[in-house]
Amino acid sequence: MADFSTSDLSRRSGDIIAEALRRPVTITQRHKPRLVLLSIEDYRQLVARGETRRVGTIDTISDERLAEFEAALDAYEAGDESP
Repeated sequence: MADFSTSDLSRRSGDIIAEALRRPVTITQRHKPRLVLLSIEDYRQLVARGETRRVGTIDTISDERLAEFEAALDAYEAGDESP
C-alpha cells in the first residue's frame, strides 16, 4: 500500500488518485495513518465480504462448524497451527 501525507494530497491529488485506482493508498497526517483511498471496485469487494459474515451464538452454530471449531481449539492447545 502506498503512503502519502495530507500535504501530498493537496499538491499531488491526480497522482494519488491514479495510484488509488491501482491499489489502496494510505493518507497520513502527522506521520500517523488517517485515511485509506481505494477504488470503487475494491470498496465494493470489501463491503461484499463483510456482508457474508453473520453473528450467531454457540447455540445456533451447525454441528459441522462446531466440530471444526473444536478441532481448531484442540490444535491450538496442542501447539499446532493447523487443525
